[in-house]
This record gives sequence, C-alpha cells and structure tokens, in this order.
Amino acid sequence: MKMEPIRKDIDNIDAYKPGKPIEEVKRELGIADVTKLASNENALGPSPRAIAAAKKALPSLNRYPEGSCYYLKRKLARLLGIKEVNLLFGNGSDELIDVILKTIKAPDAEIITADVTFVEYKISGSINGFKVISVPLKDFTFDLEAMAGRITPKTKAVFIANPNNPTGTYVTTRQVLEFLDRIPREVMVVFDEAYVEFAQKEDFPKILELLGHKNVAILRTFSKIYGLAGLRVGYMIADEEFVAAAERIRQPFNVNSVAQAAACAALDDKAFVRKSMTLVAREMKFMEKALTDLGVWFKKSAANFIFVRTGMDARSLFGKMLKKGVIIREMSQYNLDNYSRITIGTRRENIKLIRALRDIIKEDSR
Repeated sequence: MKMEPIRKDIDNIDAYKPGKPIEEVKRELGIADVTKLASNENALGPSPRAIAAAKKALPSLNRYPEGSCYYLKRKLARLLGIKEVNLLFGNGSDELIDVILKTIKAPDAEIITADVTFVEYKISGSINGFKVISVPLKDFTFDLEAMAGRITPKTKAVFIANPNNPTGTYVTTRQVLEFLDRIPREVMVVFDEAYVEFAQKEDFPKILELLGHKNVAILRTFSKIYGLAGLRVGYMIADEEFVAAAERIRQPFNVNSVAQAAACAALDDKAFVRKSMTLVAREMKFMEKALTDLGVWFKKSAANFIFVRTGMDARSLFGKMLKKGVIIREMSQYNLDNYSRITIGTRRENIKLIRALRDIIKEDSR
C-alpha cells in the first residue's frame, strides 16, 4: 500500500535516466580507462578561464549567491544584443522547463511535443499536471505541421528541441515561420536550443529575431558548448512580461556563485568556443566516414552527437560497449530498440569507440 501523502499518479511518471557515470563503470567492471560518449558533454572540458574564475569564487562560499545573476545577465544581454529584462537564469535548463510550466499551469491543460525528444518535457509536464501530447517525428525530425494540427483550446505550450535531442535533426526557418503563423497567441512556443552553437546551417532559424512574438521563449545552456554541465547554468530568453512572471516562481538563489563566476568567464573565452566548435565539426566528419565504413546507418546531425542504428539490440550493444570501456546512450526508452546516440569526442575517444564497435559487430556476425 502506498504511503498516504504520496501522489497517486507518481507511478505513472518515468524518472529521468542520465548517462551512466564514468566512476560507476570503473567500480562495477573494474576498468581503469573508461570513455564516456553518452551525455553530449564538451570533449575539451570547461574553458581554462572558467576554471580559474570558479576557483577564485570558492572563498566566498559562506555567502549566498547574487540572486538575480546580475553580472552574468548584463554580460549575456550585451553579447546577444537583447535587454536584460528578457533573460532569466536557472539551475540548468531543466529548472527553467519546470518554471515555464508552473507559469502557464491551468486546470485540464495540455502541452505538445514530439514522441522522441528530450524526455524532461514529458516528465516535468506530467509532474505539473499537464496532459502531454506526443506527436511522432517525421524522418526523425519534429513534424511541425502535425503538431500544429493537434492544438486545441486546452493547449498551453509547445516544446520544440532544435536541434533535436536525441536525433540531431532540426527544423528550418521556413518551417518555423509557417508554424508560428498557425499558433494562437495564448499558446507558448518554447524552442530548446541547447545545441544551437553547433548548428552552423544556413537554414537554421534565428529565433532571437522572433522575440517580437510574445508567446515565444528560447532555452539555452552553458552545459554543452561552454563545458559547464557540472555547474548547472541555463537561461531563458522571452518577452519581458513572461520573464517577470517566471521570476516570481523560480527558486531563490537558484544559480550558485561558483556557477555564475564560471559562466561569466566562459562568455569571455571566445577562442575556447571556436575551438570546441571546430573539434565537433572535424570529428563529426571522421565519425561519419568511420561509421559508413562499418556499414552503420546514422542520421546527419546538427549537434555534437550522432544518432545511429547498428542492426543489433541497443541494450545489448550498450552492455558490450561498457565491457570495452566505452559508455554510449541506448534509445530503448523511446522504443527504438536498435538505435543509439553517440557523443562526438576527441580523436582518441572516437577511435576507441570505432574500434570497440567494429569488434562487437564482428563478434555479433559470427
């Protein structure tokens, strides 16, 4: 019997399952050299400037952080060419997804997203009492036309990951503009751009230019291109009125002082950002060729990871890769039992992965 204070619907909510940590694999399998290519982290680590700033902030840990992220907000607003009142920071984008949903919450309400995308939309939506409408992808890409067709008077928000996680695909400028023309003003359209810096495509939409739409919000993060996943810093760009409402709901002191200092420094290190983008572009080409040589199907990606189908059960492949000291992400949670997601690493890491995958494919074909 469930303890009385516990919500009756908790059993219907699937908890978020992160990529397996390196230390856990070392403990469980006794492997000294473990390569993690599962969580789309920056292969170069954080910027040296960010590390130095984080260390400098440590002696002040007895003090509460600056609650509004004043200096970080000012610096990022100037960098993006927007007003500070259009920015809200959070303990990662995960918190901001929750804040958005709390801001628009209403009885018997719905949100719309894709069936194969970042799972936090569904998890947070369910926790906040929304009915989550999951629309199938079309060629592993958000089907905006089909999503627009599912909007009803109950719809409060649409969540679009662009580029999409885990498939790496993106919707174009034309598709976004046509979609927004069909969306009622009372429906919030949230573009999650966690991987936007890697999406160097001519037809990739410049959502910042659409802030004239009061129902558009953008989510971005310092976890990917800036390599600060362990510090949890995300931000939302939205209409001033919506940001002001969300400010009332977010937790106080939600971004710690070390994270704020590191994020400020990371914004200044443009050379590190360019180096990270160059590495991903170069190593993506290497991985595409290597996978093609192995006969492994993959989807062209606009992010720092690649979505693959090997022809073998993904959970089995995951286990076999672990034994060879490589962590990847299997996609069975989406009922995609033959698909995996692989983060683009350094050349050494990518070679290790390809060699492990080649050996497993040979063993499986015997």
